[in-house]
Amino acid sequence: MKKILFGATAAAVLAAGTFGVVSANASAPAAAPAAAVRADAGNGNLQQSTHLTVEAATKAAQATLKAAEKENQRVSVAVVDRNGNTLVTLRGDGAGPQSYESAVKKAFTAVSWNAPTSVLAGRLASTPNLKDIPGTLFLAGGAPVTAKGAPIAGIGVAGAPSGDLDEKFAQAGIATLNR
Repeated sequence: MKKILFGATAAAVLAAGTFGVVSANASAPAAAPAAAVRADAGNGNLQQSTHLTVEAATKAAQATLKAAEKENQRVSVAVVDRNGNTLVTLRGDGAGPQSYESAVKKAFTAVSWNAPTSVLAGRLASTPNLKDIPGTLFLAGGAPVTAKGAPIAGIGVAGAPSGDLDEKFAQAGIATLNR
């Protein structure tokens, strides 16, 4: 009987000790890695970029819409950042339902290739599979916004009877940024 009691007691003590060690390890903070990797702004691992502010994007979009309204055109305007994320969209009074999405896609396409979409549309003859890239639209009406030669945003316009007019209005928005 003593052996069984002693064995049960030893097992209980051993189990409690194991549980305590496991619990202590689970709650202990992880040790810091021995050799932490650090990025230093001076070592070439970081890059600085220029971005269009929301205020500037709004100013450009409003100027674009006003240019279209002066010519009695009902359009939608989109301004996207360098990564193609939408900053501002304005749907003018009476603009068609398709114009909103088309304006965003034109802006995305212009900033992605740093070229007006009218120029890019011409490339479809030699490379028709360009049109298969998601989120793009190779119709005139998109224009890139650049700073120091690099694209920082795109303005897309859709809804006028021709892409040439859409692009003319987008250029009016860019001109406002250059003032």
